[in-house]
Amino acid sequence: MPAVRRVLMTLGGLSLVAALAAGALVYQIQRRGISARDAPTRLEAALARWLRHGAVPAHLRNAANPVTPSAAVLARARAHFADHCASCHGNDGRGGTTLGKRLYPRAPDMTLGETQSLSDGELFAIIENGVRLTGMPAWGDPGPDDDTETWELVHFIRHLPEITPEELQEMEALNPTSRRELDEEEAIRRFLAGEAEPPGHRGPAHRH
Repeated sequence: MPAVRRVLMTLGGLSLVAALAAGALVYQIQRRGISARDAPTRLEAALARWLRHGAVPAHLRNAANPVTPSAAVLARARAHFADHCASCHGNDGRGGTTLGKRLYPRAPDMTLGETQSLSDGELFAIIENGVRLTGMPAWGDPGPDDDTETWELVHFIRHLPEITPEELQEMEALNPTSRRELDEEEAIRRFLAGEAEPPGHRGPAHRH
């Protein structure tokens, strides 16, 4: 079989597969809508992995972490993760938060092989560049900047499968506080300072 004919048949086969996949996706959308409540299909999961791979520039795919791991590095990264990442990924990296479970696709369990098998450079690029069409934002600033914090986070992600209860407890104190909790803390502070009624106190009932 001439080489040109083989190439044409291969391209035709790939086009047919792509057309069938696109047709299946359109059918699913027409039948079920595009609600984020549904679990991603296998096709969508494969697409998400492809997009994640595409977020990694070629020069970073096999890059090694230039930051030497240490207790101090992990402590800084742990605090950074608790403040910036845990709302979606959870302190333990398993994605079991209210927000993480409602993203589309869901926040991954980063303790598992699908994340841990990525290279240091791949993890770095995902943090820096984000992943389009997912809930993962790009945390890196445009142009040259200090990448140390991101490389430290890569070390912390590697550490997630062995994270200790003591570390998780420490991170809980560093998690962002909700607006309601901030208001309650401010009400308690004002009460203790003698500036306001105790929290929850509604004052005397009005009579009509």
